[in-house]
Amino acid sequence: MMLKSKILPIRVKKAIYLNDYRIAISFNNGKQTTVDFKPFLDTINNGFLKKYKNTEHFKKFNIEDGNVVWGKDWDLIFPVTQLYSGHIQVQN
Repeated sequence: MMLKSKILPIRVKKAIYLNDYRIAISFNNGKQTTVDFKPFLDTINNGFLKKYKNTEHFKKFNIEDGNVVWGKDWDLIFPVTQLYSGHIQVQN
């Protein structure tokens, strides 16, 4: 009898604010990485996301459904694959 291996999707298990715009993230498979969100935040020039350039707002994130999210309505969310790689892709 052959057992099928079940591959679980990668999910954020824990996230801890470190300093500036850096967060230490642990995943459900045991991997840990640190992500610096500053390069992304530096691209924000206006709009409601601008408030996250203030570290007091940036620090107020939650883990919901295996994602790191900001704001009650998920104002800011990043693909888990980018978090897992440790680099947020910046759009030009």
